[in-house]
Amino acid sequence: MKNAVVIGGGLAGSEAAFQLAIRGIKVTLFEMRPKKFTPAHKTGYLSEIVCSNSFGSTDVTRGRGMIKEELKLLNSLLIKTAYEVSIPSKKSLIVDRERFSKRITSVLSSMENIEIVREEMKELPNERPVLVATGPLTSDSFSLYLKNFLGEDFLYFYDAIAPIVDGSTIDYSKAFWGGRYSDEKDYLNCPLNESEYEIFWRELVNAEQTEVRDFEKGKFFEACLPIEEIARRGKDTLRFGPLRPTGLIDPKTGKRPFAVVQLRPENREKTFFSLVGFQTSLKYGEQKRVFRLIPALRNAEFLTYGSMHRNTFINSPKLLKVNLELKKEDGIFFAGQIIGSEGYTENIATGLVASLNIFNKLHGKGSIVFPEETMIGALIKYITSKEGEFQPTNAHFGLLPPINEKLPKREKRKRMFERGIKKLKEFISSGDFPYHQF
Repeated sequence: MKNAVVIGGGLAGSEAAFQLAIRGIKVTLFEMRPKKFTPAHKTGYLSEIVCSNSFGSTDVTRGRGMIKEELKLLNSLLIKTAYEVSIPSKKSLIVDRERFSKRITSVLSSMENIEIVREEMKELPNERPVLVATGPLTSDSFSLYLKNFLGEDFLYFYDAIAPIVDGSTIDYSKAFWGGRYSDEKDYLNCPLNESEYEIFWRELVNAEQTEVRDFEKGKFFEACLPIEEIARRGKDTLRFGPLRPTGLIDPKTGKRPFAVVQLRPENREKTFFSLVGFQTSLKYGEQKRVFRLIPALRNAEFLTYGSMHRNTFINSPKLLKVNLELKKEDGIFFAGQIIGSEGYTENIATGLVASLNIFNKLHGKGSIVFPEETMIGALIKYITSKEGEFQPTNAHFGLLPPINEKLPKREKRKRMFERGIKKLKEFISSGDFPYHQF
């Protein structure tokens, strides 16, 4: 019998262990709880949910709605279970967290091909293949080991995420392309005049922040301070920091703006943009309200909101192949939040993708590369090939190849969903895909 090791019994690790086991692979699943807890976990159950009990929207014109439908087609144990223990809700998948984790623990514990070992892993085992799915609160010992193994520059211990907006919802008439220090049109610049800046600054410093939980507290570098904290240091600090207009001339006026918010394209198609320097601890509703005071973003849709919290994650584009295997050493795979996927469904998806690639590797077959038109494929592509600065992301439609038709947003997304599901069904039915029904 072929063997594999999975480190971490969270969402990604549990899904991966199950998918390998039902395909005849003997899995050793290491989970340190309940012998050793993280600052957030309270039980020894596998797939314990420690934050919200919402798996996100079920609307297929939302990123997490689309990825759920894909996971259903792929026979995800965790998504199937989440629906079975769901609490009635019209728009979201809300689960009974205790029933969910108890059921996953019961299923995996009863499987002949899974051995659950309750020990903390402090280094990688000699056995290959091995999947690392230790999550955002990876133990200090294993984090230090990974830092040394991967290289100090490739492991991070917190998120400082700026909001991401849908490019199609930006008012380009109130923005211009350009770079501060070159003629290249690297950034989309959103100017503010003095009165617009004053209103923005005042609302920013008075906006409500999220309550930071103990396990999320961390020391942030001066270069990664929340934008609202920078603003509190004085009315003009933003104008000498992330909103400085240095080197920028607005072609509409021929003058340098009073202040400028820069948007950086996050993909070559320029379908979604991050707000440069806008890492923040504001509540989501406050981010939407305050950042829409920027004239070019009056009607912007936020695909991802900013956040700052403790989160161990690796520089996946530099370290991982598209099959989620480490570039520097064969047989070592990563999945879950540690690779930069944000959200329950996203982490389940990466665990499933990693398991399929481990299965194929054990059988001498090629990598499983999902079509980029699928939400899973687009997410994995971003995580493993993002150019420039890398930050974790959730599933959103900005990741997908655009449809170049003038359609209402919801209709366009519905078409993208239908295209993705069609591609996924074709992909699953291809001879090389290790499909399994349970």
